[in-house]
Amino acid sequence: MSPKIWTEKGFRRRTMKLLVIYIVHAICIPCFSFDVPGKDLPLTLDYYKSTCPTVFDVVKKEMECIVKEDPRNAAILIRLHFHDCFVQGCDGSVLLDETETFQGEKKASPNINSLKGYKIVDRIKNIIESECPGVVSCADLLTISARDATILVGGPYWDVPVGRKDSKTASYEFATSNIPTPEEGLISIISKFHNQGLSVEDMVALSGAHTIGKAQCRNFRSRIYGDFHVTSALNPVSETYLASLREICPASSGEGGSNVTAMDNVTPNLFDNSIYHTLMRGEGLLNSDQEMYTSMFGIQTRRIVSKYAEDQVAFFEQFSKSMVKMGNILNSESFVDGEVRRSCRFVNT
Repeated sequence: MSPKIWTEKGFRRRTMKLLVIYIVHAICIPCFSFDVPGKDLPLTLDYYKSTCPTVFDVVKKEMECIVKEDPRNAAILIRLHFHDCFVQGCDGSVLLDETETFQGEKKASPNINSLKGYKIVDRIKNIIESECPGVVSCADLLTISARDATILVGGPYWDVPVGRKDSKTASYEFATSNIPTPEEGLISIISKFHNQGLSVEDMVALSGAHTIGKAQCRNFRSRIYGDFHVTSALNPVSETYLASLREICPASSGEGGSNVTAMDNVTPNLFDNSIYHTLMRGEGLLNSDQEMYTSMFGIQTRRIVSKYAEDQVAFFEQFSKSMVKMGNILNSESFVDGEVRRSCRFVNT
């Protein structure tokens, strides 16, 4: 049974507010401008056929070792790819280290306490460079690695178009403003996805990657001391789960901020549709996830969450399509003055 998300009192007032916001949203969203992902840009499946034909096999083999060492590495690489693509396209800008004369994206607020995996990318890049020096971009390596990471924890396969170039720039500003945050509201998140050329269906499907990986206490503290008990309808099982979360994450903002727990507490190391069942129970760990099901603005997202909870095949099919679509968000400037970095951390000199 779906949790009750508003009282009868004030229903009409809230309904009118919902209608007004949807009208404004529908009017304003077309005003955003973005390039259609992949439009007129040279990504192909066989880009490395003659220059580095073993690239997919090499990445796959190394990713098998990496995920076997720690299944959490799968989620780490998917998240790294996501954060890269949402800032000036999938161009490897998120991988650049800061220097005295260069400000990167790693210290931006959505990244500094969230992203890991840079050493994993270095490891794969070093192997590729030994076989095909100066050929395969860091942006492509990250995109391929995210696909293989998904497969290795039970998720779907998709073909990865390649041919991206690495940017010589990064944007701290866009990293701060473009990437959805764990406490963000639904309308704002929809807008951020739309600005990247991604639909509501893409948003719900891509958020399904939270079926693996963990979140830090600082990113879910306000949720478990806020409306978690409301969305979960105060059932005994949810109360036990909430109590365990509060043990991990104290109420005080000065304590336990880096403590982690799985976003999917049922099958945390398996890529499946369990996260959507979690949202339907009102037990989503992150506010941004739970909003998709219990927000008063979530008429469309609630329907999609329910569909994916019922049909894992439908989720897998859309996740694959949405990952390709996101991976095709490209930095057109990098095709003019981009490069293939020798080290993913630094622009070539």
